[in-house]
Amino acid sequence: MSPSPKTHPIEISGVKRDLRLFEVKPGLKIAILNILGDTELVQASARELAKKMDPATYDVLVTAESKSIPLAHQLALETHKPYVVLRKDYKIYMGDAIKAETLSITTGKPQTLILDEKDRVLIKGNKVAIVDDVISTGSTLEGMRAIIEKAGGIITLQAAIFTEGDPQHWKDIIALGNLPVFTD
Repeated sequence: MSPSPKTHPIEISGVKRDLRLFEVKPGLKIAILNILGDTELVQASARELAKKMDPATYDVLVTAESKSIPLAHQLALETHKPYVVLRKDYKIYMGDAIKAETLSITTGKPQTLILDEKDRVLIKGNKVAIVDDVISTGSTLEGMRAIIEKAGGIITLQAAIFTEGDPQHWKDIIALGNLPVFTD
């Protein structure tokens, strides 16, 4: 019988989870937060983030596909603000889309983020709150920033359920907590 996987406990507004540790490179593990399908955790996270995000400071929420989509959706319900999802694959119906490259810590390979032409109107000239589930290296955040700037948006707020690593590195991020990195 194999030993049970190591985990890291979290709690958000009374909702507790044990996040499985995942090795991203030899000797380095991170706690994986996967909110897909976890409506209880998504609702608690959105409710708590909404309390920290001044609605007067942004007009639209922007997130990257895919794990943070439920968070953006629930935040939109909580705040009565629209949201935009930056996609990872271009589809013909996206028209004159804006693209940026990122490198995700969980995939370890370059990814493209794409702003659908139909969503450009929600960004241009508006105040934007960037939302993510976890900010680890900041690569996805940089890709989102680049697209928003190309589209003429003004980034006024950045938020995540968790940041990861050195909390001092993420002082400008509104977050519900910080996840440590684990070394052997």
